[in-house]
Amino acid sequence: MIRAARAAGALLAALLAFAPGAAPGAGVPVDLALVMAADVSRSIDPVEHTLQREGCAEALTSPEVLRAIGSGMIGAIAVTYIEWSGAGEQAVIAPWAVIRNQASAAAFARLLREKPRALYGSTSISGGIDYAVDLLEHSGFESTRRAIDVSGDGINVSGRAVEEARDDAVKKRITVNGLPIVNDRPSRPPWPEPPIDGYYRDHVIGGPGAFFVVAKDFASFAEAVRHKLVREISGLAPDPQTASRR
Repeated sequence: MIRAARAAGALLAALLAFAPGAAPGAGVPVDLALVMAADVSRSIDPVEHTLQREGCAEALTSPEVLRAIGSGMIGAIAVTYIEWSGAGEQAVIAPWAVIRNQASAAAFARLLREKPRALYGSTSISGGIDYAVDLLEHSGFESTRRAIDVSGDGINVSGRAVEEARDDAVKKRITVNGLPIVNDRPSRPPWPEPPIDGYYRDHVIGGPGAFFVVAKDFASFAEAVRHKLVREISGLAPDPQTASRR
């Protein structure tokens, strides 16, 4: 039965790829539609930016993540990667793509490694969430699960309240998960900020099964993303310590 569903999904994707004016997904069935939303505000220096991009590329092409994708009913996920900074400052780095095997994952990873950074603004997590919600609403993919992965190293200081953006996403049955990054480099702002893990838990994540995974530093980002994606794609129940309290 799983093979039949996968074959039907592949055929449908091939047919709809030629439909003029269609949404990116155009009704293509996937197990999960996911927006990876990465912070590129001023606190993210060029080295940290590269580590974020490379970490996501490594995670998506890892055997663990590919096995998780293959274990789904359809055996495919839809992913797009965006970067965000201040309110109204967001950019699509890798457009919607269906990942079902090593080749499709490698093609997506290549875009992450090659496309230049476009933003250096303030920090608006709410703006990033709102932009991601719009992408999901217009993707056209058929999926029972939709999620946004928000990664960042600071709190929301621009745009509307992050709780409002999160709650609006949850109302649309979109889960907002978090990947808070501990950053002690000199590019951090001079004012004190709350612990980033607690901030993401209480203000950023929300929705069915929402959770966060802490990246202890940028160097460990790839490992954190890989761990998070496996849990996310597989639909595993989150650890109560890192689950949403909502």
